Amino acid sequence: MAFEGLSEKLGGVFKKLKSRGKLTEADVKTAMREVKMALLEADVSYKVVKDFVNKVTERSVGEEVLSSLTPAQQVIKIVNEELIALMGDGNAKINFPNKPPCVIMMCGLQGAGKTTHAAKLAKYFKNKEMKRPLLIAADVYRPAAIEQLKVVGAKAEVPVFEMGQIDPRKIVKEGLKHASDYGNDLVIIDTAGRLHIDEELMQELVDIKKIAQPNEIMLVVDAMIGQDAVKVASSFDEALGIDSVLLTKLDSDTRGGAALSVLSVTGKPIKFVGMGEKLDDFEKFHPERMASRILGMGDMLTLIERATSAIDHDDAERMAKKMQESGFDMEDLLENMEQIHKMGSMRSIIKLIPGASQVTDEQVEQGEVQLKKTKAMIQSMTKAERAKPSLIDPKRKRRIAAGSGTQVSDVNQLLRQFDQMQKMMKQFGLGGKNLHGKKARMNRAGMLKLMGGMPKK
Repeated sequence: MAFEGLSEKLGGVFKKLKSRGKLTEADVKTAMREVKMALLEADVSYKVVKDFVNKVTERSVGEEVLSSLTPAQQVIKIVNEELIALMGDGNAKINFPNKPPCVIMMCGLQGAGKTTHAAKLAKYFKNKEMKRPLLIAADVYRPAAIEQLKVVGAKAEVPVFEMGQIDPRKIVKEGLKHASDYGNDLVIIDTAGRLHIDEELMQELVDIKKIAQPNEIMLVVDAMIGQDAVKVASSFDEALGIDSVLLTKLDSDTRGGAALSVLSVTGKPIKFVGMGEKLDDFEKFHPERMASRILGMGDMLTLIERATSAIDHDDAERMAKKMQESGFDMEDLLENMEQIHKMGSMRSIIKLIPGASQVTDEQVEQGEVQLKKTKAMIQSMTKAERAKPSLIDPKRKRRIAAGSGTQVSDVNQLLRQFDQMQKMMKQFGLGGKNLHGKKARMNRAGMLKLMGGMPKK
């Protein structure tokens, strides 16, 4: 995951600060030297690092911070605020025109993920904002690019306009007419990329820009290329005039410097990020949430949003009613495990939970194995046993263990954990009256968090 190394190093710096109690100016400057090295190792631009550290140091050595009762917490607060400012105060949005369609022109180097992320973007607006998107296949050079867009477009349930491998200028012109004829209020143009920036590529993009008159030119950048991402963004902006950046592969083992450098160096905000291979592994870029993740504070708002979107409205109503009348049973546990799966991998969920930044990859892997075993054991139970676990006697335990490829001790552990979970669930108050409020969303997120982190024996 991006920023993992940076988060770990910053965590170490702040731990040292907290252990000192009162801080001196020298303590702060020593800590900032370590922060500087951590940011440079994360591939953040040197100029950005220098400015960032100077601002944090200047604010942190003030009398108000050093004489406070919790100076280390004050320094962390300042770092958090400056990280947010570095990535953009406020959340940049796509400005939709009063008269549709809104035209978004995607551009970038080959291999950055333009085609897949064009479909991700289309699906996002289709599902989140009820738009009627159209994808235009204007990449006529890369082998199978048109076919790839048709495949991902079908998965996103978004129509694709293509005319084969003819002049992309004509394709865009006809695609816009098609959108007008069929009432598409959002048009996303997938343009061609190159292995490097060249004159021919830029001229073609400039021509397409003149034809399409896009409301947004979005540069797709691979986070894995580090500081080169900033150079790419600057080159495209100079030739084309980009409006925003979509950062891909932020889930990879990358140092993440691009996310911290792009806005500062180019003045162009990151509006969306791709976090994985699935079409739903895609989200709006929230600077304050990303800063929270970098500092190991988790990201509960994103976790809540994922939980809310993963739980079907009618299913939530039914479950709330059932819990009020008869409580929480193994069938509900199985259903919630399926909902966790919809939210993403356990690894991606855990990174959003405050205080979970120290969880190792090995622990995550153990947790995923445990979830699979738990699911297998529940699926080996009869409906009566799922509804009333107290029916499970030694003979039934042996049958469940054999059917799920586990041990009787695993079944005993599950039953103990489930008993603890039933008691804890009462604290979440999943009543029907509060089902649609903010509190209810928090409760559902908390429930899913609990399902993903069942206590180990």
